[in-house]
Amino acid sequence: MRAGQLRTAVKIGQKVRVVQKSDQRTGQLTEGIVKRILTNSPTHPHGIKVMLTTGIVGRVQEIIEE
Repeated sequence: MRAGQLRTAVKIGQKVRVVQKSDQRTGQLTEGIVKRILTNSPTHPHGIKVMLTTGIVGRVQEIIEE
């Protein structure tokens, strides 16, 4: 299981790369800082859903800074 699939690994203020719903087919990643964690369950197979400080919502694919 990747770190982006575990809610405990995702923290507010972290730099992450997310895939937006509209980019799921291409797999294009968007980098940003976590503002809010939107997934309530402890794990999610497609990545924890977060809102970035820019307002973009996506699922965490990579955690850049712990």
